Amino acid sequence: MSATLNAADMLQRAQDATGLTDYGDPTLPERFATAVDLLNGMGMDVDGRKRAEDVCHWLLTSRLEFFEDRKRYPVADEVIERPMFVTGEPRSGTTLMHALMSVDPDARALRFWEVMYPSPPPGASDDDDPRRAQSDADWREINAKMPKWLHSHPYNDMLGNGLPEDERTWAFDFRVMTPTAWWRVPMPTVVGGLPTDAAAQYRIHKAMLQQFQYGRSPKQWVLKGFHGFRLQEFFDCYPDATLLWLHRDPVQVAASRTMMMADIAEGIVGAVDLQAAAKMHLELTRASIANTMTNPLTDDPRILHVRYTDFVADPVGTVARYYQFCGRTLRADAEAEMRAYLKNNPGDRHGKFRYSTKLLTDIGEDLDALHEEFRPFRERFGVAVEKRD
Repeated sequence: MSATLNAADMLQRAQDATGLTDYGDPTLPERFATAVDLLNGMGMDVDGRKRAEDVCHWLLTSRLEFFEDRKRYPVADEVIERPMFVTGEPRSGTTLMHALMSVDPDARALRFWEVMYPSPPPGASDDDDPRRAQSDADWREINAKMPKWLHSHPYNDMLGNGLPEDERTWAFDFRVMTPTAWWRVPMPTVVGGLPTDAAAQYRIHKAMLQQFQYGRSPKQWVLKGFHGFRLQEFFDCYPDATLLWLHRDPVQVAASRTMMMADIAEGIVGAVDLQAAAKMHLELTRASIANTMTNPLTDDPRILHVRYTDFVADPVGTVARYYQFCGRTLRADAEAEMRAYLKNNPGDRHGKFRYSTKLLTDIGEDLDALHEEFRPFRERFGVAVEKRD
């Protein structure tokens, strides 16, 4: 294998393998070349480059087949009606909230086996679809490589039936490079440096929902992602959507996300500089809180703001409150499923996730000063300083 990856060669290889040429976006080849330049700059050895090339081939061929499906089937005719979304800072309860909503018999959520292998539309395939087993195997590999991730994110035990964030629908768009697509490649999670286009990204997301809704009985979409930075494009794409936004003490968010992402990175690239990670995640938290405080759409009437502590105190009651906000009623059978989920899936079932705000004091931050820095946010949303050991 050559010392560098060649974007043009990989694009041609994907086209030869599928007999297709339409990537659904004329800007994809240029963007893919940027991603390949980033990969080439990571100093990977021959094995690492081979793994990166294999992942690129998987994503490119998936994309070609996905957009061909929109010609093979009337997928684009599917109407996505009044989707319900959960958002918030990382480590603020969004995944549990989404998981509870997903067990409602009338709900439909994205599943990893679908977004990892989206073609053909699941509604056009058999119930024993081999993609389920393939994604289960993928997730066993992920969990073996990153066992600590199960401490902070026990939902990974759902394997291929797990609940991806909305951002995972963009993996084959080469705007994000996150662990659930790139776990085999020895590189850190890429959180910046790739060209983004929020409107184009939501078009992909909606196309995914149409793909997975096609040929299936109507159900209520329940979804989860980090939409705060893209509210305008989000509502432009889904004008009848509603959004539940969970708010947590930003100091706890910064510390918890630092440890979670360090645990993930350790499984992929080895030892992590915790101080560098803490500095990065504190800055990411600051940027996100600043956006929340200044974005005029934060006060959009389609958004229900909820405190993390209120959700933790009464998870099912919070779901019922959101349903009422959306003009829906939480049925007794759905509530029973949610309570059973909580009983059968304790958060520490794979081990206790431990983190400390000492991660922040170790980089020279004063906790009292941080609490004061975030005081306007906490006052606006009624978020108290969270006390933890």
